[in-house]
Amino acid sequence: MSNEPVGSNAPIATKSGLRRVAVLPVRDTVLFPHAVLPLTVGRESSIQLIESLAEDRTIAVVAQVDPRQDAPATADMHKVGTLATVHKIVKMPNQSRFVFTEGVDRVRVVRYVQTEPFMVAEVEPLEADGTETSESLEAQARVVVSQFQQIVTESGTLSDELRTIAANIEDAGRLVDFVASSLPFLTTDDKQKLLETPGVAARLELVNTHLAKEIEVQQLRNKIQSEVQDQVQQSQRDYYLREQMKAIQKELGDQDEGQREVDELRKKIDDANMPEDVKKEALKELARLGRMSPMAADYSLTRNYIEWLAVLPWAKSSGVKIDISKAKETLDEDHYELKKVKDRILDYLSVLELKPDMKGPILCFVGPPGVGKTSLGRSIARALGRKFQRVALGGMHDEAEIRGHRRTYIGALPGQIIQSIRRAETNDPVIMLDEIDKLGRDFRGDPASALLETLDPEQNNTFRDNYLDVPFDLSKVLFICTANMLDTVPAPLLDRMEIIPLQGYSEEEKLHIANRYLIPRQIKANGITEEQIEFPEAATRQVIRHYTREAGVRKLEQVIGTVCRKEARRVVEGQTEKLVVTKEILKDFLGNIVVRVDTEIADRVNRPGVAVGLAWTPAGGDILFIEANKMKGKGGFAITGQIGEVMQESMQAALTWVRSNAERLGLEQDFTKDLDLHIHVPAGAIPKDGPSAGVTMASVLVSLLTETKVLPLTAMTGEITLSGNVLPVGGIKEKFLAARRAGVKQVILPAENRQDVEEDLTPEQINGVQIHYAKHIEDVLAVALPQFKPQPMAVVSAA
Repeated sequence: MSNEPVGSNAPIATKSGLRRVAVLPVRDTVLFPHAVLPLTVGRESSIQLIESLAEDRTIAVVAQVDPRQDAPATADMHKVGTLATVHKIVKMPNQSRFVFTEGVDRVRVVRYVQTEPFMVAEVEPLEADGTETSESLEAQARVVVSQFQQIVTESGTLSDELRTIAANIEDAGRLVDFVASSLPFLTTDDKQKLLETPGVAARLELVNTHLAKEIEVQQLRNKIQSEVQDQVQQSQRDYYLREQMKAIQKELGDQDEGQREVDELRKKIDDANMPEDVKKEALKELARLGRMSPMAADYSLTRNYIEWLAVLPWAKSSGVKIDISKAKETLDEDHYELKKVKDRILDYLSVLELKPDMKGPILCFVGPPGVGKTSLGRSIARALGRKFQRVALGGMHDEAEIRGHRRTYIGALPGQIIQSIRRAETNDPVIMLDEIDKLGRDFRGDPASALLETLDPEQNNTFRDNYLDVPFDLSKVLFICTANMLDTVPAPLLDRMEIIPLQGYSEEEKLHIANRYLIPRQIKANGITEEQIEFPEAATRQVIRHYTREAGVRKLEQVIGTVCRKEARRVVEGQTEKLVVTKEILKDFLGNIVVRVDTEIADRVNRPGVAVGLAWTPAGGDILFIEANKMKGKGGFAITGQIGEVMQESMQAALTWVRSNAERLGLEQDFTKDLDLHIHVPAGAIPKDGPSAGVTMASVLVSLLTETKVLPLTAMTGEITLSGNVLPVGGIKEKFLAARRAGVKQVILPAENRQDVEEDLTPEQINGVQIHYAKHIEDVLAVALPQFKPQPMAVVSAA
């Protein structure tokens, strides 16, 4: 025998027709052909064998003669095993391997050619079982199937599916192997003998013998059980013996496990400082538990219920004294700007310091993605010194997720609110209800309605979870909700919350946030240092302006992370010099610019009949191109671009105003009789609605019909009336920031929105953009179409 290792563990065909494969020794296990067997591999040599497997995962699985041998030699192995394919290898925490093997064929070990680090042997397949059939063979197979099905039917552990599988196996050889691998009562020696026995007929006879013996054993066992049940009813007997045991243990001063558990739960109840009515309910359930048998079906359910009651922090608060100056430092440290939001939070903390028993308000942060709503909740918890818990409401459909399941259901648990209280281990944590606008509803109930009690400071001091069925005081909890938009939130739920809007960031704010938070965080997250990469202000502005178009900073952080990963790769490849990011490097790392803010508007508005409107979306503000064209026709008016009803009505109002003022605009009174007009809002795949594009549509129509171009880099928003008045609209900050991001230099807003500009926009944000306020559509036209001068309005005197 040679101890030289072979070059690979892949099977090798030798000159004599033998096959060279790695041998996996197993104990107390026999693998049959066509059977799938999970194996736990723990020996060092076997692990090395499994780890060395390449593309061809064929091995020989051979049983040990003595299963107690930890390091079996070749003489300790059976001569017949099974050629097998390894399908899956799972690495376990204790460094062992869990492998799934499938038997392929019986093989005989001819000789071992390697023993270290694992066994390798030359094997030859046993003679194939003939495919011929005979009446005798078929009769034996039918008897095997019948007896096997009888054993499966009477067994409490074997799956009923085995009966169907056995009945559908036509090949007698495969039938024997399947039955042998499925019978748990066969010993390893019995299975090895079946594996080694040549000829299907002989194996069928051997399996028949084992099956007949097992049927006799089952019948005898059933007879004994029947006799025992007739003599004594099991439950009465158990109760009688248990009561006797309790009396004996009491005399001996010993306690059983169940009694110890009851005493431990009673101590937990006493230490929990529950309200009296809750404690009364807990002790009532505990007394019921003490009378139950640990084997009873309800025992574990009752114990779990008592444990939930005992573990909740009924009277345990965080107990941290509020320091307003420290809280302000924490908020400023974690978030840039957001002055209104921080002021509202500090107002709440100030009242809480003066009146510690105040009922917590329900704050709702509303704003586009990526502006810091969720992270602001974490900062509030840190500033308060409280525990923070987050509940994701997005896609939640089941009311029981909020209020819990009743204990009658299998696997019942309290709702997410009570579970968050338990995890926080205090009764005054900060609980963030994330994405409240994305709650769903179906046949299982409406979670939004289930939140009404939770989020009402006047009601949640007696919040009753369906599982606990006792009141719990949630009035000390600070609930914070987040949403991208409020349209989908039910009005009664909205009424219980204090809405705090978070608008998008300007370019300057994004620059500060990137330098102060995002860049250091991404440098650290990607394993590099500040000595290895530098983001100059020009490069950061390039990323903000030309590689992202968003209200928040999430995409900005992703792009910065991409650049940092490119630098990490350079460092790993040996380029140690410091990388100073430039526009050329950004183009190399990120590709061509994605957003052309400086040229897009100028290129598209370079003809009459095109203007730029401003829109609000759940992801922040955006610019909206509106185009009009005319052609010969009979007064038709077409509207396209997935326009909603409100927006269509705005277009009709704009056209009506233009037609009613045709003479003043220098147009013929019936200019539409020979024309067809078509207004289109590009990005036709995106639905659009709302009245705020009314002035833009009127400007587009006047621009088209008078063949006058709109002033370059000009955007506008406002609702129009039939008399030409300009009405205020919402989302001014988001719309203005979107215009600024797009490179707009002139913005036309309704005059009544001047207050929104003064409150929500800082001088730095307005700098570089001229704002015009309009009360009438003519004020809009005077700015948007400076070359066009409408005729003065005619004065009609009454004779």
